[in-house]
Amino acid sequence: MTMRRATIHRTTRETDIDLTFVIDGTGKSDINTGVTFLDHVLDSFARHGRFDLTIHATGDLELGDHHLVEDIGIVLGQAIFQSLGDHAGVARFSDVRVPMDEAIASVAIDLSGRSYLVFDSDFSSRVVGDLTTQMVAHFFHSLIAGARITAHIAADGLNDHHTIEAIFKAFGIALRKAAAIEGSDIPSTKGVLAGG
Repeated sequence: MTMRRATIHRTTRETDIDLTFVIDGTGKSDINTGVTFLDHVLDSFARHGRFDLTIHATGDLELGDHHLVEDIGIVLGQAIFQSLGDHAGVARFSDVRVPMDEAIASVAIDLSGRSYLVFDSDFSSRVVGDLTTQMVAHFFHSLIAGARITAHIAADGLNDHHTIEAIFKAFGIALRKAAAIEGSDIPSTKGVLAGG
């Protein structure tokens, strides 16, 4: 089987991102975004999804984390979509619940070729570490648009660090299960999933 992977370099006036994503990996990551808590939860995403993920990114953090977090979401989503190719043989659907102490996250995914996100989680803190909590939902909106998948994400907890980390872990595990190869056909009555 050909290893499913994608490498993207994206440069704008606001950010410069080099990213490599390997679905059929082992959970290794090399991540440096300049937003330390984002590095931490992306490492959790890769480790629990068993993806190999390399991200080297710089951006205009003097203006806040918005542009960099948004653009990393966009590029990671595009890499996920590219690495899935024509989606032949994928399981397509998955539904995962992940606890982290008092927090719990639920993620349901459909590798549908259509982007749609339902995000249901509220955070009591404005910032966790150096990541603005408002950017968590925005990161996933950007990722889902690039990856062209449907995702329902819900999480609850008393500690925002735990809640956000549980979301990233659950998303990684759900993506791994949905992307698992179970056959050779494209699992759709349309006969196409890759945006057709």
